[in-house]
Amino acid sequence: MSGTGRPDEATIDAAGLTLGIVATRWNAEVVEPMVRRAMDAAKQAGADTPTVVKVAGSIEIPVVAQELARTHDAVVALGAVVRGGTPHFDYVCLSVTQGLTDVALREATPVANGVLTCDTQEQARDRAGLPGSREDKGWEAAQAALDSAVVLRGLRASETRPTG
Repeated sequence: MSGTGRPDEATIDAAGLTLGIVATRWNAEVVEPMVRRAMDAAKQAGADTPTVVKVAGSIEIPVVAQELARTHDAVVALGAVVRGGTPHFDYVCLSVTQGLTDVALREATPVANGVLTCDTQEQARDRAGLPGSREDKGWEAAQAALDSAVVLRGLRASETRPTG
């Protein structure tokens, strides 16, 4: 959620909502600050203290995100995939993106994709919410997930109201 057309940051009232965060141990220099910023965003929005689960790398994220989606109102996936000299980057990025989308739809739970896909380590650091970073993808992912969870909570509440 950066660049031209980015929406204004909304004030989110996520009181009572639960957030699961799945993050990689790979590229910890970039991912750990993103986890902290996602937790800060959840706290500011009034969500319960997030459940944080660590996995080895990005390819492992979707299956753990699915389990979190079964027990939480929203999920944030955080990692950093940096392009190397082989097509492996493309396969990992596509698999993770498709996997997270499948989880969100299958479980009807918002899953924010905060997995950075960068050409260089410098680009990843510039998006990690570090001091001097241009972007704060951990914060943005948590806000997006919680915002969608609030929307779903409202929709589901209106579906259960008696009519007439």
